[in-house]
Amino acid sequence: MKESDIRNREIHNRYLELVRADADRFFQDRSSFTAVPCPACGSAESSGQFEKQGFTYQECAACETLYNSPRPPFAGLAAFYGESPSTRFWVNEFFMPMVEPRREKIFRPRAEFIGNRFPDLAQARIGDIGAGFGIFLEELGKLWPQADIRAIEPSVDMAEIIRKKGFPVIQAMVEEVPPADGGFDLLTSFELFEHLHDPGAFLLKVHGLLKPEGCLFMTTLNGLGFDIQAFWERSKSISPPHHLNFFNPSSIGILMERCGFELVEASTPGELDWDIVESAWLNEGIDPGRFFRTVARHGSAQGKKDLQAWVKGNGFSSHMRVIGRKRG
Repeated sequence: MKESDIRNREIHNRYLELVRADADRFFQDRSSFTAVPCPACGSAESSGQFEKQGFTYQECAACETLYNSPRPPFAGLAAFYGESPSTRFWVNEFFMPMVEPRREKIFRPRAEFIGNRFPDLAQARIGDIGAGFGIFLEELGKLWPQADIRAIEPSVDMAEIIRKKGFPVIQAMVEEVPPADGGFDLLTSFELFEHLHDPGAFLLKVHGLLKPEGCLFMTTLNGLGFDIQAFWERSKSISPPHHLNFFNPSSIGILMERCGFELVEASTPGELDWDIVESAWLNEGIDPGRFFRTVARHGSAQGKKDLQAWVKGNGFSSHMRVIGRKRG
């Protein structure tokens, strides 16, 4: 898989420009920003790494989590996501034209992985947090037609789309879901965790909604990932106010344990890290350093595949897959 298979470079860059403009507009007043400790281990010891678009990023001295602090209030973030022109652009111009390629490359393989990993849940109660257009629900429903599959989705528009596809919807932020709507065997969350104002509060809520021994399956960004480390503040993955938290395979385990989960897996199965680095250098002149410039120019196709395989297999892809089990 290539980066171009799932997103248009020019459209993505235009989207990031709109995000920058919206960040300036929505967060002109920084007086409401508050300093926070490490969202993984709670340590107050950190070192400032860089400022991007007026947002400061720290690295935890204890667990190397990269995170934004001081950060905007929850209400400000909610207004940004609900009202910003960049959000509408993302839906209409970035996501929708790539729906079917993403279904084939991302959502269907994701559903198949879950089907293989949790075969005993084929008739269980499953919830997808932040279900969006419900594409993952559709793909999982094809594999598990007898499962009770539900969406947890706060957007009025998205919730209506999902209902029309035949899935029940809990129309709320997961933090607002009442206990009576709990009892899930499996909850899923994809590319959401890095956005959260308070990841610990999110996990505690998920813990409360799961049955004993129930599981959370999520994907998020790995701050120790190859392309993020190569580009650091120039990384497109670091795009405030969207991405505030960059855990790593070790630190996500710390937070999981603090919130009552047993960490079952924290792996990095990504396939795009080298392609992202090489493409950014060759197409946009974003310099990854002398060695990787040399690899881009002189490395063989097989050598580049081997490099990506090493990144993937040793915990250094920026795409992280996490499975936590609620302790009984």
